[in-house]
Amino acid sequence: MDMLSLMKNVQKIKARIDDLKEELKEKTVEGYSGGGMVKAVVTGAQEVVSIQVDPTVWESMDKETIEALIAAAVNDGIRKSREMVEEELKRLAAEMNLPLPNLF
Repeated sequence: MDMLSLMKNVQKIKARIDDLKEELKEKTVEGYSGGGMVKAVVTGAQEVVSIQVDPTVWESMDKETIEALIAAAVNDGIRKSREMVEEELKRLAAEMNLPLPNLF
């Protein structure tokens, strides 16, 4: 796509990107740690919506270990969320025939 065509389509592109942002707020991924003992659910907007901890964790581990497991699950969820966003942006760029710089 040449620059002139790109400029003519700016509003259309912006509207589609805004739609995609809204869609990503609704999509979620799951991050895990401790062999699945801790799960964090993260949206495409990188917001943590829930954390689930297996009840046995509270009984068998110390505070520092539990905190580390929670942080690891959240970080895994955020990483997966970023990967999802990147894939959606690549799909959108291909759909609209746009070049896409490396965002992450």
